[in-house]
Parts: sequence; C-alpha cells; structure tokens
Amino acid sequence: MLAEQNKAIVLQFYKAFDDRNMAQALELLAGNFVAHLAGIPGSLDAEGFKQFGMSFYLAFSQGQHVFDQVVVADNKVVTCRVFTATHLGEFQGLPPTGKQISLSIMHIDRVEDGKIVEHWGQGDALGLMQQLGIVFLPGPKLFPHILKGIASKLFKKS
Repeated sequence: MLAEQNKAIVLQFYKAFDDRNMAQALELLAGNFVAHLAGIPGSLDAEGFKQFGMSFYLAFSQGQHVFDQVVVADNKVVTCRVFTATHLGEFQGLPPTGKQISLSIMHIDRVEDGKIVEHWGQGDALGLMQQLGIVFLPGPKLFPHILKGIASKLFKKS
C-alpha cells in the first residue's frame, strides 16, 4: 500500500510540473529535500532545484513526461522514458529555437512521510544539445570521410 502511495506522489509531482502548476509540484518536496543531477557538481537543496526546474520550465513549453517504466522499491520510485517539449524560451544563453525536443530521462525519487526528500536525475544532455543545433554529431556515412581526413593529416606529418 505504501509503495502505491509513493508512486502516486511522484507521478503527481511530474504531472503538476507538466501542467505548469509549480506551486503544487513544490508542495510535494520535503523541507530537507536534496537533488543530485547529472552534470551538476554537488547537490541542490529545494531552492536550487526550484531554480533549475524553473529555467527548464520557462525555456521549454508544452512539456510532457511520458513514462513507460515506473518501478517502486521500498521508498524509492524510478521513472524513465522521455520528456517532450518545445523550445520557446531562452535556455542557458541559447535563444528560443522553436524546435521540438525529446529528452530521454531517468529519475529516482525517495519518498518519506508523503513528501519527496531526495531526487536523482539523469537526462540525455548531449541529445538535447544536438536537437537544439548546438552540437553536430556526424552520421555513419560521414565516418569514412572523417577517418580519411584524419589519416591524411597524420601521414603528412610523418
């Protein structure tokens, strides 16, 4: 029974975020909440997590978490799949591109006494940058040309 309650709390948190109801989402965080996010050194308290979330919230409109995996173990709820949205606001200095993004995500949230007390988050940052046009990743057809160019430069130095 408690596992189902924890699952409901976590899914309610992401639904509130998607519905752009940040007040409701933040009410589900415990006062001693801490977040660990991939790519961010150290941990974030509730206020730091709120600021990070708001930067995403303001940059990406029409956001939607779609989970195809929700696994509950004791007081931890693991959610994974994808977050989709449209880039309509500035994000880390990048002006809006209007592009649709699909970000692979995995979260682990720990629940105590009906509140989320700890969050671990992993998102495909490289994939996000590629979708926004910040990073170019060559496709398989370009690899032979790239390798040929590298090899010719190496042999010219010899």
